[in-house]
Amino acid sequence: MMTPISIVGNRSSALPKSPRAYTLIELTVVIFMIGLMLALTIPRIQHNLLSDDLKASTRRMIAMVRNLKDMAVRDQKVYRLHFDMESNQFWVEWDKITLEEQEEARENASGLPGEIRILDICRRQTGKKDMGDAVIHFTPRGYVEYAVIHLGTDEERAHTIVLSPFVGTIKTHDTYVEIDTM
Repeated sequence: MMTPISIVGNRSSALPKSPRAYTLIELTVVIFMIGLMLALTIPRIQHNLLSDDLKASTRRMIAMVRNLKDMAVRDQKVYRLHFDMESNQFWVEWDKITLEEQEEARENASGLPGEIRILDICRRQTGKKDMGDAVIHFTPRGYVEYAVIHLGTDEERAHTIVLSPFVGTIKTHDTYVEIDTM
């Protein structure tokens, strides 16, 4: 004999219970909120990373140092990177430069943007200089004299650039770091 099947009843009670899943609307709302947060924060992050004048000036100074080192080896000349702390400018001279070329180099000196300042230059021969002129020499053998360049802002933010003579490495610090130059 066969057992009659009842059609009446709750179907869901016959099915096994599964874990609660998210609906399509809930997932859409979450994805929309994440996209909105990214849209609001990425431009600010890009602006801070790409347009920070202090970081850009530090990168520019490092590029200048590397370029002068390469030029000194290539041209077999002594190059000098001059810094004028009062006018906040720097320029390049080389050995056997004429007076006209020297004046032209000084007139075409590069400056640092906005609020960025050359705080001081530390060298073994002269110690720390925060006023007047300072000079860093680059030799035909590719050596640069040991020097520390401090760049900073009026907001007391600073970067330190350390030039190593023989290894040729350039180290940077995102703060003002006192380094023994002796």
